[in-house]
Amino acid sequence: MTKLYCSKGHENSPGSRFCFQCGENLLEMSMKHGIQPGQTLGDRYAIIRQLGQGGFGRTYLAEDINRFRELCVLKEFSPQVQTPYVVQKAEELFQREASVLYKLQHPQIPRFRELLRINIEGKEYLFLVQDYVEGQTYNSLLNTRLQQGLRFTEAEARQLLQQILPVLDYIHSLGVIHRDISPDNLILRNVDQLPVLIDFGGVKQVVATVASQYYQPGEVAHTPPATLLGKVGFAPPEQMQTGVVSPHSDLYALAVTIVVLLTGKQPHELIDTRTLTWQWRREVNLSSTLGQVLDKMLSARPGDRYQSVRQVQAALNPSPVSYPATQHPPQNPTSNTVALSPTPVGERSRTTPPVGERSRTTPPVGEQSRTTPPFWTPAKTFLIALVLTSTAGLALWGVNNSRHSGEINPTPTATPTPTSSQPTDPLAKYSPQERQRKERLSDRRQQLGVDSNFYISLVNQVFWERNPSLRGRTLSDGTEDESLRAEWDKTAAQLLEKLSILSAKARRQLGTYTAAERDRWKVEVNKINVGSRSLFDLGDAAFLSVFPEQRGKDFANQPIGQVWYGFVSDKLSAILAGSAFQKLVFDPDATNETVSGTLKPGGGKVFIAELTKEQSLDLQLEANSQVLLSVYSPSGKVTFLEDSKQRSLSTKLPENGFYEFVVVSTAPKTLDYQLSMTVETPTPPSPTPTPTETSTPSPTPTETTSTPTPTATPTPTVETTPENNS
Repeated sequence: MTKLYCSKGHENSPGSRFCFQCGENLLEMSMKHGIQPGQTLGDRYAIIRQLGQGGFGRTYLAEDINRFRELCVLKEFSPQVQTPYVVQKAEELFQREASVLYKLQHPQIPRFRELLRINIEGKEYLFLVQDYVEGQTYNSLLNTRLQQGLRFTEAEARQLLQQILPVLDYIHSLGVIHRDISPDNLILRNVDQLPVLIDFGGVKQVVATVASQYYQPGEVAHTPPATLLGKVGFAPPEQMQTGVVSPHSDLYALAVTIVVLLTGKQPHELIDTRTLTWQWRREVNLSSTLGQVLDKMLSARPGDRYQSVRQVQAALNPSPVSYPATQHPPQNPTSNTVALSPTPVGERSRTTPPVGERSRTTPPVGEQSRTTPPFWTPAKTFLIALVLTSTAGLALWGVNNSRHSGEINPTPTATPTPTSSQPTDPLAKYSPQERQRKERLSDRRQQLGVDSNFYISLVNQVFWERNPSLRGRTLSDGTEDESLRAEWDKTAAQLLEKLSILSAKARRQLGTYTAAERDRWKVEVNKINVGSRSLFDLGDAAFLSVFPEQRGKDFANQPIGQVWYGFVSDKLSAILAGSAFQKLVFDPDATNETVSGTLKPGGGKVFIAELTKEQSLDLQLEANSQVLLSVYSPSGKVTFLEDSKQRSLSTKLPENGFYEFVVVSTAPKTLDYQLSMTVETPTPPSPTPTPTETSTPSPTPTETTSTPTPTATPTPTVETTPENNS
């Protein structure tokens, strides 16, 4: 069943009246709105909770029950005047806009699914259904940093530009202008740390048109209010005044977004109200190249701006050189031992050089033929080229404002130093012992085929979890941090050995797994009548046997969550190959079946048996208490046991189909098990005695044989872990 959420996002069980964490009255909250959590719209979208409320309606998080309960977003548009005429006109306009949204097929743009029109209690609703992007808006990220006295760095600003400009180039090539770029409409996606562009202004254009033209039948205004399009301060003046847009309109809004992230101030705080000119330069120190590019993007006259994305990219990257480390606010200009680490946990800086990596001019052995994730762009490739040709110093998410940032950048790009003066060995600054240690790490990582960026983010996460007092700090290259660098390297070595358990295929994909991969896996196991819960049970057991400290933690969107995906991927392969899967078939007239085997640490196996409704099932498991048992019904609606230490089960089966029996080991050693089951079909009742019989009738089987009541079914001992991603 669909879980319930309060207005603060706390998760509650279905049927709850009050929030378990904050005590909010869930019933009163639901009654305030016509659409309630748990409600299914269009026989397809199960509402989980309200995400927010904008100018033209509410936004809901929902599960698509026709697509393996995949998360999606429903954006409601509810006209102020509820007449069939207004709704019909709104739908027609939305259909036109939908034809544009359907064309946008880019990994950094949420996929548009459909336009949904439904009637709820006599009221018409229109919804735009799109993919759900799990992450935080850049506005939310900025607010978090401002509370810590931090802002975005120049390195991050450049990275954001490099990653989002190709997206704008793509939509502009299709003749689409976003019209509403701002920190609120850029989301840093958790799974791959890429910016995603949301809320295209074309939808708001439809809303504005409906609001101005169709409030009453026959009363048509010719032009919707232009002020409804774009955000004041972010959209260029001509867009706010006339509604005219072009590619340079998006570039202007993107430049404002970058300036806001760099300065921590809103547009109205950065514009001189008398001259209407931008005065942002005094708030932050930047390299001359980036400053000049932003100034040109912010030109008051449209003709003075860059007219295309390609022009901006060429200005940003005139040649493949590095750029200076970020200059932080002047109130603390001498700090060079503690990084201001503006990048929160979960963000991995793609400009940060890998720890222990040696400078190479060719791809590492074994990585040349590696499949490139679909979200890689030429801009990102350029950044990785910088990484592979720069230092191997330790950098923990975030860029230091001193020479200890780990980047080799002896001089600004305006006055390049002759090549002969560049260091030939980026590890030369370390002692021979540390240099050898880092080289071994680099060789081992490449041998395993683990992506360097993912490797750094994973080690950083674990290192910070073990040393929470160091969170946000970048270790220097000096002797004062030598022991901490040694600890980081030790953590890296341990993690590489743990990753070696995974298959080569799973290791190569670390850092690229997405929810779409989970959907594909569900389809694969469903083909052989196995549910995704059984698959994830096996994945959980394998993952937690190697990373027991992650039990009970919400690791799905952390780098370590990618490792969980890797284990599940390998378990899928084992199920499909038959080594972790067995179909039980009863011989004719047989009622008993027994299977036995051995489970390695973290090992597991799935059994399925096709059984019939009303049959009686008696199940016995003989195994160590560290072997857990799960039993699921064919539809998944009934969970008899889940990760349970219970050793027996007697029940009446509620439906026809393939029942699943899962055994997994949580022990650090190999264990044996034996699973026995007895299945019996009820005997039909004997005929009722005829009236001609004079003897006292004996009780019929239906009178002497009681039918098990629901209370006869043992209450399952459920020991569900939060990471069981069913």
